[in-house]
Amino acid sequence: MGLIPDLAARRAQLSPGAPAFIDHETGDVWSFARVDDAAARLGAALLERVPKGSRVAILCHNRPEFFVALFACQKAGLILAPLNWRQPVAELLPVVASVSTALVLHDETFAAPAAELGLPTMALAIPDTAPLPPASVDEDQPWYVLFTSGTTGTPKAVIQTPRMVVANAVNIAQAMGLTAQDRTVNFLPLFHTGGINLFTMPLFLWGGVSLVLRKFDAPVLLDLLARGAVTQFFGVPAIYQALMLMDLSAVDLAACKGWACGGAALPEATIRFFAEKGALICNGFGMTETGPTGFLIDREAAIAKIGSVGKPQMMTEARLDGVPEGEPGAGELLLRGPTVTPGYLDNPQATEAAFTPDGWLKSGDVAARDADGYYRIIDRIKDMYISGGENVYPAEVEKVLITHPAILEAAVIGVPDARWGETGVAFLIARPGHQPDPAALTPWLRERLAAYKLPKAYHVVGDFPRTAAGKVRKPDLRKLL
Repeated sequence: MGLIPDLAARRAQLSPGAPAFIDHETGDVWSFARVDDAAARLGAALLERVPKGSRVAILCHNRPEFFVALFACQKAGLILAPLNWRQPVAELLPVVASVSTALVLHDETFAAPAAELGLPTMALAIPDTAPLPPASVDEDQPWYVLFTSGTTGTPKAVIQTPRMVVANAVNIAQAMGLTAQDRTVNFLPLFHTGGINLFTMPLFLWGGVSLVLRKFDAPVLLDLLARGAVTQFFGVPAIYQALMLMDLSAVDLAACKGWACGGAALPEATIRFFAEKGALICNGFGMTETGPTGFLIDREAAIAKIGSVGKPQMMTEARLDGVPEGEPGAGELLLRGPTVTPGYLDNPQATEAAFTPDGWLKSGDVAARDADGYYRIIDRIKDMYISGGENVYPAEVEKVLITHPAILEAAVIGVPDARWGETGVAFLIARPGHQPDPAALTPWLRERLAAYKLPKAYHVVGDFPRTAAGKVRKPDLRKLL
């Protein structure tokens, strides 16, 4: 068993008075010493409510106190489970049940939905409790989980460990050149790995500062960039698309030295648009299961090899199934190394299915490697698509659609979208005697699903193309568009 130091305590020892977080809404500055002290107190308070090893959900917008809770759970030996605040309570109920949640932390915005989950709750505040002493932890013990869904739509809790957090920090810090003098802006939702780990957690470990926005706000973000308040920036394609629509004439994008993108492929036109304005975006690839950083293209090749996600980073091993090591070719991308999750919490079947017999994580993506060792992602083996940086699983949408009284069957596919990267298209078979009204389906679905999961278009058909076994042939559905 390897040990990892109490990360908040160690950082506080190294740079106690330096700022770790700045709450953009309130102007409140959190030094590393303040974060550590608050985490030690909150950890002690949590242990007064639940025993060590318990699963603690958290429902909040982005705020420094989220990271206090994250470090509190490391100190207390608890497992934090960030919840997707975009989801209605009906969707969150099976999520909290899947990990046997004992307590729900919440900020003031989400007090009501937290209470509706039917579990004990606790306001996200710093108590006046005697702090826990610093203590090293097992590098492989579950620290927090991030939820993802398989093709069945059943939530899976991806285990994140201290080892993964530190290894990811090494990967992205050396790739981007992070230093203690850097400033990033935190706005991606904290129920996703990008919100936590790109670049906020690595920069915390490196001694830099994160400006925390409650959520994405394009004018505020543009103002921060214009003022030179950000030196390292990470966004998903939808964020870059939103910035493209704004007046950038007075903004010196080159003042921010590092730009990176992940979550989906960034269109070539977007890369060139920003490059002409002094922002060279490095495209990368990763998964919740890989901490997430696996690949990031280097600045020198960002334009010459547009479409590539670069090479495996320092703490990541990669191979292509069926392709000899080091040779060009294409195959399923397999990953290994200290950034890779040990599996899914309380789900041994899913864990076993995710790995090869010799311990490589199966990405579910087909990738190609060129003669220079650069990788690009060709396609997803699974049906999942990414809309605005959010993973959307068609089976999850289909399960809800077929509960509509006018719909007998549903099949959803992802299609390219200029703004969001991809959006969904739903093919529907009507129940006899009924006719689904596409205009009425969107508001009906919005009561049951998060907005980013809603299909952009609906097509009513007589039947689906099927295999001999009766399964829907989704590639054939694309031919109907």
